[in-house]
Amino acid sequence: MSEENVWAVIPAYNEEKNIRDVLKEVKHYVSNVVVVDDGGKDRTTEVAKKEDVTVLRHVLNLGKGSAMKTGCDYAINQGATKIILLDADGQHDPKYIPDFVKTLDEVDLVFGTRTFTKDMPLLFRFGNAFITTILKMFYHYNLKDTQSGYRGFNKKVYDKIRWRSTSYSVESEMIARAGNNRVSFKEVPISTIYNDRYKGTTPIDGVKIVFNLIKWKIFNLR
Repeated sequence: MSEENVWAVIPAYNEEKNIRDVLKEVKHYVSNVVVVDDGGKDRTTEVAKKEDVTVLRHVLNLGKGSAMKTGCDYAINQGATKIILLDADGQHDPKYIPDFVKTLDEVDLVFGTRTFTKDMPLLFRFGNAFITTILKMFYHYNLKDTQSGYRGFNKKVYDKIRWRSTSYSVESEMIARAGNNRVSFKEVPISTIYNDRYKGTTPIDGVKIVFNLIKWKIFNLR
């Protein structure tokens, strides 16, 4: 796989226990990697720097969406033509990166799709299914897993999907913008991994996501 213009962007918050192993695996598939430490209180930055990757740091915790945008903006400015987004907690197996890169030769946006097994907490499965229905109804994007953060996109569509959300609404906003701008997409099957069953979106986050989806539809988000 050619790695010249492929970048991996990894937002991180208090991930010193996981970031080293994640980076070692990611670097098997792509050499351009940027980690964004989103104002964490642990040694994520120090650990990541030892793995010979670019590390950016927010002084304050601004939210996952902000960390993703900081990393993507940086990668684009460095000449990236394809960007792969992964979480820092080990939930996204880097072995699928070549599949994402290959699929980006066919479409402009790729989503990692998990199998909904007992490994995914029941509340997450229910919330994901409900948000998926809203996205299909309002934005005509028929995805099996709308809340997976494992994604890839081509540089030419970044302006069309670039989000404003700072929180966990970022995944849904990206889809809403892509749907409104008719960005071509495909899904890539990925493993379902949950190292921490209580980490990530909460029921309150889910309510906010649905509220935002309705708001974005009313105001014709572009």
